[in-house]
Amino acid sequence: MKLHLTQNYLLLVFITFIGMNTALAQNITITVNATQGKIAVSPNIYGRNEGFDQTTQFYKNAGLRFVRVGGGNNMSAYNWRQKLDVHPDWFNNVYGDDWDVYAQKINDNFPNMQSMFAFQLLGRVASSDQHNFPDYSYMQAHPGWSGNNQNLAGGGTPDPNGGGKALVDGNIDLFSKPWPADSSVAILDHWFGTKGKGFNKNQLKYWSMDNEVDVWNGTHDWAMPTLISASAFLDRYIELAKKAKALSPGIKLCGPVTTSEWQWYKWSNESIWIDGKYYCWFEYFIKRCADEEKASGVRVLDVFDIHHYPYAPTDADALQNHRIFYDKNYNYPGANGLYTINGGWDTSSKKEYVFQRINDWLTKYFGANNGITLGLSEWSPGPNEANLASVIYATHLGTFANNGVEYFTPWNWFTGMWESLHLFSRYAKNYSVSSTSSLENTLSAYTTVNETADSMTVIIVNRDMSAAHNVTVNLNGFAAPDGSYKTLQLASLPATETFKSHTNNALKANSVTVNSNSLSISVPALSTTAVILKSSTTGITENKKQIDEVEIFPNPANNQLSIRINRSQDSNSPLYKSQNYILLNSFGQTVSVGNLQPETDEYTINTCNLQGGLYFIKIGNEVHKFIIQH
Repeated sequence: MKLHLTQNYLLLVFITFIGMNTALAQNITITVNATQGKIAVSPNIYGRNEGFDQTTQFYKNAGLRFVRVGGGNNMSAYNWRQKLDVHPDWFNNVYGDDWDVYAQKINDNFPNMQSMFAFQLLGRVASSDQHNFPDYSYMQAHPGWSGNNQNLAGGGTPDPNGGGKALVDGNIDLFSKPWPADSSVAILDHWFGTKGKGFNKNQLKYWSMDNEVDVWNGTHDWAMPTLISASAFLDRYIELAKKAKALSPGIKLCGPVTTSEWQWYKWSNESIWIDGKYYCWFEYFIKRCADEEKASGVRVLDVFDIHHYPYAPTDADALQNHRIFYDKNYNYPGANGLYTINGGWDTSSKKEYVFQRINDWLTKYFGANNGITLGLSEWSPGPNEANLASVIYATHLGTFANNGVEYFTPWNWFTGMWESLHLFSRYAKNYSVSSTSSLENTLSAYTTVNETADSMTVIIVNRDMSAAHNVTVNLNGFAAPDGSYKTLQLASLPATETFKSHTNNALKANSVTVNSNSLSISVPALSTTAVILKSSTTGITENKKQIDEVEIFPNPANNQLSIRINRSQDSNSPLYKSQNYILLNSFGQTVSVGNLQPETDEYTINTCNLQGGLYFIKIGNEVHKFIIQH
């Protein structure tokens, strides 16, 4: 009898174990439709706040396509003439900072990179570093002292007890000076004017309308101890915007560059009422910009820019934070400022969907198809564990690709993020199309196709922290021949940085079989997997290609055409042989021939002597068409 009970118990345990593992390895279905939801993916989402502390080749290998330069709070008091800025988080001391150097580096070394610098709206900028607080000597004499936020530049008297308030603030006239809008926008002539630096304005067209202006009374209290009103700020904003567009109509103005979720909805403690209607900060900002455009004909807002440092009480919450932007069903645990959206304090809803709200307001005040896009210029994934950071960042890249976000530049950058950036920037295509998951909040697919829709990349992101999942992907509107296709996967990342280059990284290459336009794959917990497919319409299957991917840009080209080759992960592959390119005109006549060396992934061809028109470039078995437009 005892043996019988034991056998029954073991059988029950076995059945329970099998059931648990079936649940953990839950089958998920992804449905891809290449003919639905097609939207261009902005390459600028592959960006970050950058100080260029890596080699040029590293950034090219990683696929970095957009940089925000200037240092956050340090942007507000930057003097481009004297190349100085105020460090408001370090006694207001003044240090050298040369934006010309960064712009020159971008201009010379990164032909496919866009950048964003900033105009100053604070009203004062650095003028001299001769009155800095002697931080080193004071802190050596007072070990453990925590007074770095005291306003001590300009001869201030420190509070030896620490804290953020000096006994006597420094004299701001000793280290800063007034800086009107004319001085701020004059950098455009300095860079692009007839007597200027001669930089390519097409790579330097994004301009941040300062930085976190809504908290200047905290971050820059030395210059603005009391925050100006929302209306006064917008007067200042519009004045500068119009002067900037007069000098360089093609630039993109990016504002209001808000600090956090609270400031999305509330300007300080101000309640904004117009004609009996309450306006939260974002709606008021959009209304004022639209009113100005209607009155003057000048577009003063091109990209609606926000900052977001998400709150997540658990790692599981952090893995859902991408839903704050568009998901109308998501209750965000960090909701706070949202409660003031209608003028009172209503905690009944935690549904932010902030980018969707902004788009709705833009449509309301500017009309449909208004051309104003969205950007996120400071952000953190939250957890800094490599696999969490990689997957959270990958999910945001996919979400922003699906919704046409203009740019994305994280502020915090953790191990695992270079890997995700490289995977998306190098292997995703130029147009997002529809993908739906049967378990969307756990596992998502982000699918992209090329211009002719004969190449497709399906990137599967598994946010499950503990379980692998078996995934079936059904393809619609895209005919993939039966056969084997390459996969690239990020999973089980270590705590140390693994990304070194395009061929030395943590990507694991494998393959998957497509049968009748369907494929099945198992993806590990906290992983990102790219499936790279080719359509039967080209007659070239993946394993017959000489080169994994060729990109040409810009298109139309002006004085130069850049070529990027995404080669096989296997450095011993014959794909690493030298390649020739052949440039042909629209009549099929050879214009030029050149050699592409195997050790380099990017090349630049001089096209300034070619007439405008349609051209073709042949590399291996691939032919790409492009236009030259001088």
